[in-house]
Amino acid sequence: MTTRSESRTALDHLLSEIEHRNPAQPEFHQAAHEVLETLAPVIAARPEYAEPGLVERLVEPERQVIFRVPWQDDQGRVHVNRGFRVEFNSALGPYKGGLRFHPSVNLGVIKFLGFEQIFKNALTGLGIGGGKGGSDFDPHGRSDAEVMRFCQSFMTELYRHIGEHTDVPAGDIGVGGREIGYLFGQYRRITNRWEAGVLTGKGAGWGGSLIRPEATGYGNVLFAAAMMRERGEDLEGQTAVVSGSGNVAIYTIEKLAALGANAVTCSDSSGYVVDEKGIDLDLLKQIKEVERGRVDVYAERRGSSARFVPGGSVWDVPADLALPSATQNELDENAAATLIRNGVKAVSEGANMPTTPEAVHLLQQAGVAFGPGKAANAGGVAVSALEMAQNHARTSWTAARVEEELTHIMNDIHTTCHETAERYDAPGDYVTGANIAGFERVADAMLAQGVI
Repeated sequence: MTTRSESRTALDHLLSEIEHRNPAQPEFHQAAHEVLETLAPVIAARPEYAEPGLVERLVEPERQVIFRVPWQDDQGRVHVNRGFRVEFNSALGPYKGGLRFHPSVNLGVIKFLGFEQIFKNALTGLGIGGGKGGSDFDPHGRSDAEVMRFCQSFMTELYRHIGEHTDVPAGDIGVGGREIGYLFGQYRRITNRWEAGVLTGKGAGWGGSLIRPEATGYGNVLFAAAMMRERGEDLEGQTAVVSGSGNVAIYTIEKLAALGANAVTCSDSSGYVVDEKGIDLDLLKQIKEVERGRVDVYAERRGSSARFVPGGSVWDVPADLALPSATQNELDENAAATLIRNGVKAVSEGANMPTTPEAVHLLQQAGVAFGPGKAANAGGVAVSALEMAQNHARTSWTAARVEEELTHIMNDIHTTCHETAERYDAPGDYVTGANIAGFERVADAMLAQGVI
């Protein structure tokens, strides 16, 4: 029988090996550390997980694809970007995870996202594996024609690695309905197949699911509401700070309002807005989704209730709830300390790994309910899997049915994380609960399928 101490030593050794074998990939190192440091109790309790090199296989992607993406801008100049697809683990089903188009994208970022996706997808209970992809292409400021040419070039290579039973990409930062449309069109053109289930996040009129654009933000708020209920409270009357102003942030704000909370902030790379009356969703959607403008324009048009703060930290604004919905490592230890001083009750991650490890530790020590992204933002991939189910049946569900399914899934994820944490003597620790619950589901499938 392996003790927790022995398991901890073995995992520490593996973490050192990961850092050695994957140099200059700090995001992947951080993601692996965050998961592995919680697994000692489960490996001690179930030594069969340690025997066939299972954890060693889990942290090594099954396949990593890197490719050149040449494309022409509107002036005829040729640009060369780099494309990625990391197919991390398919023990539970086809690889599933988004595509991110952003200048910050590199192999380490994609591996961190893909590794997180394994556990997130496992928590949904929907039979999907983990993967992620993208490119260092920046769609911001590019014309529709330029984005189309890039997407067509990107898919010209990617198509040979994906399929509805193999790998099903979706959107992420920089990849919305426009990009998914161009990607799907090129896939259809090359393969001569109407394979609706190969991409999710499609338009509702041609195979997409209702509630998919809203799903990540809605799901995060539902998870936050479940954490608050566990504390004997609800969202009615609570003040919330939300970072970001993209898809996740917008629908986080929308769902908060629907459940009686008041979101007073949004942000982008230029700074943040504080709106004492609460964020005006129609105005924010017009500026961000239609005009593709910056949040300072929101403050200009909103009037006296709103002010724009260039730079700075959205976490300086006092609130009951904090929902980081922009990007990784945006909420650091200093920000966490400020939130705690201002009386925050719960932090729920809408983005992937937006809170640094030091900040997570500080929040948990202070008794703040903390919802890790692999649990709290699983609503997006959950509805993507529901989109796949609709595609397989050649049918379309009502918005009410999809939202009902989403609510059920998010409540189940919360219950699973809460009960697993208690089972392993870590009551209220949703990080430990999410990591172990997701790990157990994947590990059991990997054991059943042999050393592959």
